[in-house]
Amino acid sequence: MTPDPAAVADNSIERMLIVRLGAMGDIIHTLPAVTGLRLAFPRAEIGWIIEERWAELLCTLPTPRSGPCSPQRPLVDHVHTVNTQRWRKAKFASGTWEQIASTLSDVRGRQYQVAVDLQGAVRSALLARWSGAPVIFGMRQPRETAAGMFYTRLVMPKGTHVVQQFLAVAEAVAATPLPIPTIQLPCDPSAEQACERMLSHLGITEFALLNPGAGWGAKQWPAERYGAVAEQLSQSGLKSLINYGPGEESLARSVENSSGGTAKAITSSLPQLIAFTRRAHVFIGGDTGPMHLASALQIPVVGIFGPTNPARNGPFGTKNTVLRSLSSPTDHSRRAEPDPGLLEITPEKVVAAVRQLLEQFHV
Repeated sequence: MTPDPAAVADNSIERMLIVRLGAMGDIIHTLPAVTGLRLAFPRAEIGWIIEERWAELLCTLPTPRSGPCSPQRPLVDHVHTVNTQRWRKAKFASGTWEQIASTLSDVRGRQYQVAVDLQGAVRSALLARWSGAPVIFGMRQPRETAAGMFYTRLVMPKGTHVVQQFLAVAEAVAATPLPIPTIQLPCDPSAEQACERMLSHLGITEFALLNPGAGWGAKQWPAERYGAVAEQLSQSGLKSLINYGPGEESLARSVENSSGGTAKAITSSLPQLIAFTRRAHVFIGGDTGPMHLASALQIPVVGIFGPTNPARNGPFGTKNTVLRSLSSPTDHSRRAEPDPGLLEITPEKVVAAVRQLLEQFHV
């Protein structure tokens, strides 16, 4: 029987769907809200629609995508994966429509009572509607205005940081204030073992994790400056590992080469990145998914910010120091050149911030 929309705004919710497709940092920002919902509805089945490439933020492989929660899938009962980019590129292929139909059939088969769109895009709102849930929560001012047409409950966001804004949506679902909870990320035993083997091979116990990549050029602090930071930190016995992703090989090599041999570039799967980040002494980088991962794991963070606003997108829930020039505008224009204000931040300022942060909190 289809539940009455007016009757599913309290603890009677038994089946709830979260829609947050990507990207890495945005998914991590939603984890406190979903963890709050898990605590508010401990007996509810919670599903999540997510892009396939980010599914390991919720569930390790080969752990089943559905079933009782475990350390390998600590937060949700069902992980529903999509590949919207591939679907758009091959929308006229028969296999594409079969995949879409199969995914929607699986989601609808769960008979979710409530869907919570934490993306605010038209495609995420459509997925929430297509789930068949009679109640759909979303922000009153979604990222894409048209998405609001698909919601049955509009929530006015509260707070400055995006984590607080998502938590406000969760509070509306729970109809009660929610504390900011400690989150859990999946623990992949094989990734943990691979991380330990590499650190042992390198003879490293304490290290700084450097992340020179950025979403676009205006946010990217120069590679040679990361190398200079690594070289200076090595003088006090703190080694550096350089995290890089696909397409960032030359960037990582530039950092490595400019570090005087004191930093080592590593590439890793998403579970391995989680494992390395868990063990980091400090994280150094800009407004990127790996920075938000370090924050979620409560690793001390030195954030190097240019045009994005750290009050909204900065480190959250961990010891941190944010470096940002007063001359940097708040601007999301995807320019290729580094923000001039970002270039006012010197390696010496970053090293001083790292040392002060570690000394202040006795890390």
